[in-house]
Amino acid sequence: MTKATITVNGKPVTAEIEGRTLLVDFLREKAHKTGTHVGCDTSQCGACVVHVNGVAVKSCTMFAAEADGAEVTTIEGIAGADGSLSAIQAAFQEHHGLQCGFCTPGMIMSASALLKENPKPTEAEIRHYLEGNICRCTGYHNIVKAIMAASGQDVTSIAAE
Repeated sequence: MTKATITVNGKPVTAEIEGRTLLVDFLREKAHKTGTHVGCDTSQCGACVVHVNGVAVKSCTMFAAEADGAEVTTIEGIAGADGSLSAIQAAFQEHHGLQCGFCTPGMIMSASALLKENPKPTEAEIRHYLEGNICRCTGYHNIVKAIMAASGQDVTSIAAE
């Protein structure tokens, strides 16, 4: 056992962990941030995407000990301090970028990283960036539309599916 301190959404969380503890498990079990989902446990689905020191990371691919001393932002951490939705969260809601919601936290965290890197992505760029995130419900159309809307682009010509 070792002790790790990870700043999660601006608050330090210190816990005893085993060396094999994954960051996703630390976030859910020690930091009680259950918005980060465990999907495939093999880094294929993207449901567990969080930001570590500002970089999008699949938290099932990183040991918690590797994040010791790091700043981690989860889906809960991108909302406003008053609980208001961030622009990307609001766009997903407004443009129906979710159905069952299981992939939504990872999609939103990936989308927010994309918009940080590329504030006005094209549809093709969005689809390429999201290749590491799986959604079994939506067909991605409204997810792409939501990301384009969050970037301030006109989406009125994009038909809903």
